[in-house]
Amino acid sequence: MIRLLRSILAIFCFTLFGAGAGVISFVIFPFISLTKQEAKQKEAYSEVIRKSWSFFSWIMSVTGVLKIHTADKEKFQSLSGKIVVANHPTFIDVVILISMIPRSTCLAKKETLSNPLFRNIVKSIYIINDIDPDKLKQETERYLKEGFNIIIFPSGTRTKPGEDFKIHKGPAAIALNSGAEILPVKIKTDYPFLQKGQLFCDLGERVINYTVETGEIINPADFAALPEIKARNAISDLIKKRIAG
Repeated sequence: MIRLLRSILAIFCFTLFGAGAGVISFVIFPFISLTKQEAKQKEAYSEVIRKSWSFFSWIMSVTGVLKIHTADKEKFQSLSGKIVVANHPTFIDVVILISMIPRSTCLAKKETLSNPLFRNIVKSIYIINDIDPDKLKQETERYLKEGFNIIIFPSGTRTKPGEDFKIHKGPAAIALNSGAEILPVKIKTDYPFLQKGQLFCDLGERVINYTVETGEIINPADFAALPEIKARNAISDLIKKRIAG
């Protein structure tokens, strides 16, 4: 009975999330594009997403779907021009991180453009990760210089706790190109939740504890003496060490 009730709560939460995405994509973002100067639009898009996804996180908390724990709220709120790299255990990791981090964007898969609810959101504020490498460097550097924080899951896909995973070199390349510091983030849950291949309504029988912890900053300047390939490899190895759980 408890599992059934929690499944109903999950359906409610994600129906609300989808409805909210539709309103943002088809009403709020077009309104912003018409009423704000182009230079101010991305900041407005980012703030709308942060506030709406903060509300979604709050809904999940008050309904007992999950409880989000972090001792680093103030650190997240003060971030500016950082590359945030995290492990990726659940489908909503990016939602929760963006709800905590102001002026944030993320690397998004090209496939997200095929989702009618999210297409306009992705095109407006996020960076497609499979564009030309030189263009990716230019675009990420521009966002970082403007004070945006870029969230990246260097595994490229969801992974299970304890599972070995490969780290893509993209975050290291972006850091070396822009000079931006990297903030490692480790995400943990005490019950398998929205993992790859798992039903979204499988919530178990109790509140899920979702924990977000920050690690020590990685400064690309510390690797300046190394050849570029070795520097990318060394930074990538350090990222994996600090986000693997």
